[in-house]
Amino acid sequence: MINKQIEIKELIQSTLTKAGMDLDVKEERCGINMSYNFILHYVGFDVERIKSAIKEVPAAISLEDYIKTFSLHEGGHAVDRKALLASLDRTIEIHEMKQKHPIGDQYNNPHLLNMLIEEHQMNIGFEETAWKNAEKLNRKYRIVDSMVFEFLKNQGLKTYIDSYEKDLIIFERLVNSKSEQIA
Repeated sequence: MINKQIEIKELIQSTLTKAGMDLDVKEERCGINMSYNFILHYVGFDVERIKSAIKEVPAAISLEDYIKTFSLHEGGHAVDRKALLASLDRTIEIHEMKQKHPIGDQYNNPHLLNMLIEEHQMNIGFEETAWKNAEKLNRKYRIVDSMVFEFLKNQGLKTYIDSYEKDLIIFERLVNSKSEQIA
């Protein structure tokens, strides 16, 4: 296990270095394969989640290519750090709402659910920008095969889009049911 942690950390670090990025890399147990902490400016990774996530991709994609691709993606977020920092106040407001209101309330109150929809939209925008930045880095430094990169990009974006679309359907039903109650 310790060897796998070291191997993954070194691979993330070497990928970021090849892409001209100077970011710390830290292991975390958070359930997210890799993430960029824009406040403290580092890339985090969860070995257990990476081991699980690699099982969700075709066997033709190696662990090394998976890690390199997502390292570029997290580096893509770092390139967009100013925009992420600019969203901090609203992100905190949404986080505080989530802490204050039980999940059932969030999904039964149009105003609260609208905040979740807004969060999805912000996240998708940041994800799309990070992938565009990562693609530029990959083109410039030729770190991962473009077909592997494209597959993992599409898979990564799909999770955000699917979650957004699911909540959007719930929001539309909620708003329609409230309108019918008023009429």
